[in-house]
Amino acid sequence: MKILVIGDTHGQLNKIREIFPKLTNLDLIAHTGDHLEDGRALEREFGIPVVAVKGNCDGSYSADDFEIIDYGRILLTHGHMQHVNYRLDNLYYKAMEENCKAVFFGHTHKALVTEEDGIYLVNPGSLSQPRDDSDGSYAIVRTSPDSFEASIVYYSTIMGSGNKN
Repeated sequence: MKILVIGDTHGQLNKIREIFPKLTNLDLIAHTGDHLEDGRALEREFGIPVVAVKGNCDGSYSADDFEIIDYGRILLTHGHMQHVNYRLDNLYYKAMEENCKAVFFGHTHKALVTEEDGIYLVNPGSLSQPRDDSDGSYAIVRTSPDSFEASIVYYSTIMGSGNKN
C-alpha cells in the first residue's frame, strides 16, 4: 500500500494540488489534522480514500481523536494531546497500546521519520505552514504486512524535478 501523509494544511491546499499530479499509484491519503475538512475536500477532488483526524485547530481536545488505519495497523492522530512539541514517548506508548507498528502525527509542522523498538513515528511536516525552514513537506509511506518504508519529500524537491513518487 502506498500512502500520502499530509497534515497541518489549515485550509491551504494549493501546494497539495500542485504536487498531486506528480504522485503515482496512491492507495490512500492520511491527513494528520488541523483542518479536517481539507481531508474531505481532497477525497472528493482526487477520488482517493482519505483517512483524517481532528487537530487542535478543529476544536479537538480529546485523546480519543485518533483513527487506526487497518492495513498495517497505523495509528493516525494529530499529536497535540500527546504533547508532541515536547516529547514523543506518549505516541510510542499509544502505538503499543493499540498494537500498531507506526504512528502518523502532525501538530509541530516539522517533518520527522524515526523508529523506536520497531514502531515508526512519521510526521509529514506541513506544506502550507512549515516551521522547519523548508518550503513545505509531506511523507510517502509504503507498507505491507512484512515491511514499512517512510520518506519525507520536500516541496522544492518534487516541484524542481521530473521525478515521480
